[in-house]
Order: sequence, then C-alpha cells, then structure tokens
Amino acid sequence: MNIPPDLLPEGFRDRLPPQAEVSARVSRAMIDVLVSYGYARVAPSMAEFESVLAKRSGNAARNQHLRFTDPVSGHTLALRGDITVQVGRIATTRMKEAPRPLRLAYHGQVLRLRSKQLRPERELTQLGAELVGNDSVAAACEIVGVAIDTLEAAGVKEITIDFTLPDLVERLAEKALPLAADKIDAVRSELDMKDAGGLSALGADAYLPLLAATGPFAEAVEKLRDIDAGGALASRIRALEAIAETVAGRANVTLDPTERHGFEYQSWFGFTIFAKGYSAALGRGGTYYIDRADGPAEAATGFSLYPDPLIDLAEESTVRRLFLPLGTEAATGAKLRSGGWTTLAALDDNDSAALLGCTHKWHNGQAVPV
Repeated sequence: MNIPPDLLPEGFRDRLPPQAEVSARVSRAMIDVLVSYGYARVAPSMAEFESVLAKRSGNAARNQHLRFTDPVSGHTLALRGDITVQVGRIATTRMKEAPRPLRLAYHGQVLRLRSKQLRPERELTQLGAELVGNDSVAAACEIVGVAIDTLEAAGVKEITIDFTLPDLVERLAEKALPLAADKIDAVRSELDMKDAGGLSALGADAYLPLLAATGPFAEAVEKLRDIDAGGALASRIRALEAIAETVAGRANVTLDPTERHGFEYQSWFGFTIFAKGYSAALGRGGTYYIDRADGPAEAATGFSLYPDPLIDLAEESTVRRLFLPLGTEAATGAKLRSGGWTTLAALDDNDSAALLGCTHKWHNGQAVPV
C-alpha cells in the first residue's frame, strides 16, 4: 500500500499558518500566568524507560503507552501519555533536596495510544502546574485560582469548576457508614454510575443520599451536610466551602462528591474544569501523593489543562506584515522589526505585497497600507 505523502496516522495533525502562530500565542499567554505565580518551568523528556514510567503511572496505565525497543540500551522505552507523573519523578529525585513547597510548571506534547470519543486526537498538548510538598486547603485554593487565571489568559469565559471528594467512600466506610472491605470498590462503582438500585442490592442504602448531593455548589453542599455521618464530613465540607469562596464571582462551582472517573489517584480533593462552548472538559486537578524511593510518599496539589480546543477556537490576531521591496537596507528592516512590524523582504522582482499577504508596503520611507 502506497501511503499518500500528506496522510497522517489517525489522531494526528499538522498545524499550518495561522493556527501554528495562534497555538504559540495561546500557550505563551497561559505559561506566563504560571510563571507569574512563581511556578518554575521544567521540560521532561518525551520518552522514558517503560518499566519506570509504568510504575509511576500505575500499572493499570501500562497498556496505554506506545512502547518500542531502544536500539542504544536494548531496553523497552515508552512515549509519555501524561507529564504530571514525570514532574513527580523530577520533584522526588533530581529536585528532592529543593525547598518545599516546590512549584513547577510544564508544557509539552503527550501521546495517547487510543483516542477518546469526545477527544479524537492522540497527540495532545498538556500544560499545568504542580505544587509539591503541600495538599492543604490553602494549596488547593491557590491551584484552583491559578487554573482559572490560566484559562482566562487564553480567552476562556464562563468557566465551571466541578468539585469532587475522591476518598469519600473510604472515609465514610471507616466508621460513619461502615462497609466490608470487599464491598468498597463495588459501592464506589455504583456511586460513579449513579445507580441507586445497585447500591441497594449491595446493602449500601446509607450511601443513597450521596447521589442527591450533586449540582450547583450551594445547594449540593447543604445536602451533603445533611447526611448523618457522625461528623466525618465536617472537615471536608469546610474545606470545600473555603475553596469555593476564593473563586466566587469568577467561576460557577458545582459539586459531585462521588465522581471518581479520572480521579483514581487523587486523595481528598479533585476538580474538573468546563467552559461554555467546549464539549469536553478542559482539564482537571486536585491533591495526590507522589511515591519516594527514599521515604514516605509526598503530598502534592496540581492541575493539568489540555489547551488544543482553546487554540482551535481562538481568534487569529491581526499581524502587521510589511513588504520590503528589493534594495531596502538591512538596517531599515531591523528598525521596523524592533518597532513591532513583521517584515517580508522581496527576493526578486516577482515578489509583491499582495503575493506575500502583506498588510502594508514600504514606500518612500513610509509604511503604506496595501
């Protein structure tokens, strides 16, 4: 089979002008927000030893990596599907002696072995921030606020943050609403599917009120408060209210306390970010633990955004493109570029402002609109 030279594998694409310029502009605006909050950039490698990457990603993700044999070392390598785990590796190895909390930011491409229904791309841009060494309410407030600011810098409006409590079932099962250890996973699954009948069949009717504690934050958190759990939820509710208060007026806040999809590795707090005009979630974050080889796991809080949909819908900025005729002095072009112009110099007599898509041309010492 002869593959056409312009055909790419399913889920991959090229960005052409002006989308490539838009991509750089949107990403730069988002990264600048992270840097302004003191998050230092790291740039992890595209590939790692597969065994190491799989261990840090959770072996359940092993079949989601594209693997190949390294001709140099002979070991199996894998292309990264998530940068967050790489940042955790860097923080707990090469930067393990750095003062905590350690604020790190990242931006790069990740590869998914298979596409998803709402996101058919397999090569994605991932951008985010990780606050390593702290998973307090204050850390969660900062991370949620930074995520909102980052999206707003990309032009996103009408943002919704959906809160969840990933360890809720485990916390309640300990004492307040006891469950046998072999039932915890099943109850979590039924709550995830919002299946009241399934909960009853498991003898977990005490967990049914959790299904109603969803929706707009103010109403949902009151329903959560009304659940008789012997005070087991009090600290979680206070934490959620504190985080919600910091984003009041900036984003809509909703609550789905039993949502687990995508939060398998989060600890006490998680959130998903949506916005009007985008069919899929724009990102998610929360608190989690990073394994350390030299001691106990380290608490962290962070978020990941996937800005490709923002780039696709972003407006193209107007660029002043100035045509420089043959014979224009190099010093003149340099001065114009330092003044904000994008210059396109003629290479022969056939070049023209119209042919090169310029908005202006240099004539008699002036920039004249085309």
